[in-house]
Amino acid sequence: MTVGTQMQQAVAGIQSASATMKTFSLETQDKQAVQQFQQIAQQLDSSLEILKGRQQYIEQQEPQYKQQ
Repeated sequence: MTVGTQMQQAVAGIQSASATMKTFSLETQDKQAVQQFQQIAQQLDSSLEILKGRQQYIEQQEPQYKQQ
């Protein structure tokens, strides 16, 4: 498995986890849980942006890893 493929899978995994937390926040009635799920989703979204930046850097340095 190439680095590019691994990065793509990592991005997809974080996107999925963030979406799950957002769904949980909409489905619960517990206000504290809603806040916690939203906070986790925000942290995942921040991590996702960092990871996407890293992915772009890798693709610039090693064009063979660029995903189509």
